[in-house]
Amino acid sequence: MFDGFTLDRVDLGDVTLRVRHGGSGPPLLLLHGHPRTHTTWHRVAPLLADRFTVICPDTRGYGESTKPPTTADHTPYSKRVMANDCVELLRRLGHERFFAAGHDRGACVATRLALDHPDAVQAVAILDSIPIGETLARCDAEFARAWYHWFFFAQPDKPERVITADPDSWYNVGTRNTPERLGEDNFADFHRAIHDPATVKAMLEDYRAGLGVDRAHDDADKAAGHRITCPTLVLWSSRDDLEDLHGDVLAIWRDWAVDLRGHAIDSGHHMAEENPGALAAALAKFFGEAKVAGAG
Repeated sequence: MFDGFTLDRVDLGDVTLRVRHGGSGPPLLLLHGHPRTHTTWHRVAPLLADRFTVICPDTRGYGESTKPPTTADHTPYSKRVMANDCVELLRRLGHERFFAAGHDRGACVATRLALDHPDAVQAVAILDSIPIGETLARCDAEFARAWYHWFFFAQPDKPERVITADPDSWYNVGTRNTPERLGEDNFADFHRAIHDPATVKAMLEDYRAGLGVDRAHDDADKAAGHRITCPTLVLWSSRDDLEDLHGDVLAIWRDWAVDLRGHAIDSGHHMAEENPGALAAALAKFFGEAKVAGAG
């Protein structure tokens, strides 16, 4: 995986992030979702490395990044704190401004990055996501049925016991998640992560923050009329359920971004693994255009 990339561990103070980086050109941060690690990008990152310096971290709590202690309100796993990690990581790697793309939970971090750090984020791509606050405001019985794990993960103690009792069953190992579908090395990294109780607990903290402090941050931004000001690309998987649950995805995002475009990708949910060519092409086109516009 990641031929020509460097694997580092970068100490940011209260957290150390495992990060893979390589390529040349303007920096492009790629943020994974749940329950993946940075290796989910192994088929996409090399396709972008001839045009961008591609940076793929495990976000705090995930994979082999460290797992800081939590608090009663789960703020250490808020998307705001994760976004702050990303800005500091890029600075440590020598980049004050950068492009960012995030998938699933990583898309929530990328959204917060673009809202909180407009001077750092030059353009952002959001994959398979709408803002957490929008998701919860629109929650109905169909969403609760299909995405019940959002609410199960938020419960104290029991989710850890259920998942760690049989991680392979919970995370569909051997059915949807196999070495053939994910790639052998990516599968091995994912498999190690879901079998680590500390990682499982930290991933749950991500969702616990989502129902509380993250929603509060989103709702405050919406009430204040704050919007993403940089160019924004929204992509969603045509064989996933984002449109089925929420309808017109771009119509939702128009309330959040002033410079918006987007379209579906022919894929199931994990588009970086299932259709890396189409995803890489869409990202290269979007960030390439943003680069030219920024230079002008």
